[in-house]
Amino acid sequence: MTQIGDRQSLRRPRIATSVIFAAHGAVTGTFAARVPWIAHHVGAEVGALGMALLMPGLGSLLAMPISGRLVHRFNLRSLVRVLILLWPAALILTSLPADVPVLCATLAVYGATAGLADVAMNAHAVLIEERLQRSVMSGFHGWWSVGGLVGSAIAVGAAKAGVDARVHFAITAAGLMVITLVASGWLIPHRPHPTTDEPSAFALPSPQVLPIGLIGLCAVFAEGASLDWSAVYLSDLLHHPAATGAATVSIFSVCMAVARFGGDWVVRRLGPVTTVRLSGACATAGALIVVLTKSAISVITGFGLLGIGIAVVVPLVFAAAGKIGSSPGRSIAGVAGIAYGSGLIAPGVIGGIAHLSSLTVSFVVIVVLVALMGLCAQVLRPAV
Repeated sequence: MTQIGDRQSLRRPRIATSVIFAAHGAVTGTFAARVPWIAHHVGAEVGALGMALLMPGLGSLLAMPISGRLVHRFNLRSLVRVLILLWPAALILTSLPADVPVLCATLAVYGATAGLADVAMNAHAVLIEERLQRSVMSGFHGWWSVGGLVGSAIAVGAAKAGVDARVHFAITAAGLMVITLVASGWLIPHRPHPTTDEPSAFALPSPQVLPIGLIGLCAVFAEGASLDWSAVYLSDLLHHPAATGAATVSIFSVCMAVARFGGDWVVRRLGPVTTVRLSGACATAGALIVVLTKSAISVITGFGLLGIGIAVVVPLVFAAAGKIGSSPGRSIAGVAGIAYGSGLIAPGVIGGIAHLSSLTVSFVVIVVLVALMGLCAQVLRPAV
């Protein structure tokens, strides 16, 4: 009876956390779909735009270590509320610059707020999972994927209608800020134990966190490479229509979202280690299909399997990191820095290898990484 009562008392915090994850994803999807407008507005050529688009990742990587100390020092509900309000506000900033240098600066701020909010909301998700004593992290990340898909779909509609991105971003940010402000009132007011040692302001990953972060690195690298290069792979390398390449990105994203919603059910029955082993096998099979076949149906199927295979890995590494040490925020920040850092470099690495050899050889790297992801799943075994 007590367990049922605990689950009922956590119903509102769980819903609120899902809303916040969806809002975070919606900001990301909104921005990504309007990058062409931003590039045109500042007059950025391809090279300058590529440099500018590195700034969110760099800003995020610099902010994530600091977030571990913030999670340790402040009430988690208040911290998430502030940071999730700053994140859509930063979206507005990205539409205002009129030249590339200012755009780079605003994108760095945008990325920093993204990283801070990401660590804080994942720390709260870990808290809910600990109190429920069952896996729910994958579902939260599923809502992030849904938010990203909805945000990008609305943005595509706004772009087709010729809506100025400054207006679009302002309306979107205002709506998301209202939604998250209401939802954050349902979060758990949690503060770390006062006797716990405070982490340093710039915390690097601990030896216990590092191997978990490397599992996340493999998954995020595969995700970043697939999102940025799958359309190019089909259209330029295999000479399928551009619409087919675009559809591949959507199918990959939808497969990830669906797999995340089913991921918690799998984790509860098989445990994190077996789940990641099976995920690695699925992702490896998908990546091999991409590399070894040429028909549109088979390659799209391969990308779909790859998306399913990597979908639950990042939620699981966040959940595992949150159980390490006396400062969950520091551990989560360490994992996030390693994993998202790989996402930052993945498109460039894939492009560099393709330039030296071929895009097919580039995707062999993904085959190797997702295979290692499954083989190294043992590091996610809960400490006894």
